[in-house]
Amino acid sequence: MNPSSPAGAAPKINIFRLLSQRISPPVESGSRGVDWIRVLPFIGIHLACFGVIWTGWSPVAVSVALGLYVLRMFAITGFYHRYFSHRTFKTSRGAQFVFALLGASAAQRGPLWWAAHHREHHQHSDQEGDAHSPRQHGFLWSHMGWFLSRDNYPTRFRRVRDLARYPELKWLDRNDALVPVALGTGLFLLGSLLGYAAPGLGTDGWQMLVWGFFISTVAVYHGTYTINSLAHRFGRQRYDTGDESRNSLVLALITFGEGWHNNHHRYPASARQGFRWWEIDLTYYGLRLMAATGLIWDLRPVPARVLDEGRAAGSARRVVSR
Repeated sequence: MNPSSPAGAAPKINIFRLLSQRISPPVESGSRGVDWIRVLPFIGIHLACFGVIWTGWSPVAVSVALGLYVLRMFAITGFYHRYFSHRTFKTSRGAQFVFALLGASAAQRGPLWWAAHHREHHQHSDQEGDAHSPRQHGFLWSHMGWFLSRDNYPTRFRRVRDLARYPELKWLDRNDALVPVALGTGLFLLGSLLGYAAPGLGTDGWQMLVWGFFISTVAVYHGTYTINSLAHRFGRQRYDTGDESRNSLVLALITFGEGWHNNHHRYPASARQGFRWWEIDLTYYGLRLMAATGLIWDLRPVPARVLDEGRAAGSARRVVSR
């Protein structure tokens, strides 16, 4: 029965879900079976990037692609990750829904699905229950295979009871594809308008769609995925967290601060992941700016004891290396 149905009400039948189950029968928990029906849109988004061969490029289209990379990467790191997954700051209910919409525009499923799987990752980091551990499953599966499997498709509501009490978030989680579709449609219309009103810009609807949506989305995809895969393989470990999480400046630059992954696994409740002054954390800077406007508040800091622990570990390594 649908958990949102009133008590005693007849369960709703979702014909599309039934058809999907007939095509892709349920499998045992932990299965690595890929649901190819649901994978087709993911593959299609990647293949659509080759459309640049026919559409070409223009400064305005590339600028829109870069702008949407910045906006949506920040939406994933600041909102889907640091807010919905770890509740590292507070905001109003209205702003919370806007944050969820921005995160959904990156086409990485809904906020409840994303947060639930991420919380489960922290619960079992690099252990058997970690769905995207490179130690357990290898690089390719940890990078992008895991979310294409049937077993990881459902939203694990038991992990996000605090978020599931908001009906608007549950609605968005069920209809997460609407936001990227609306974004792609809007970009096509914008490009078509510019092609008609300002032909000197050298763009049109198809070019704007390819650059602004497809290429930008794939870049955000794989930037995000590096934290599941590369950040558990390459970099340095400041803290002994019992897993393979590592710190990497390169990944931090690509993902606006998420590359300080070992820091994050040591204290995930902090809004800041670059614990040292020189650890660039663009998402945290953006959150600080938002806090200055009053849009968000109560950003949770890194406790002094955690910072001291990191300094002590660094001092110990320097002594050993002499």
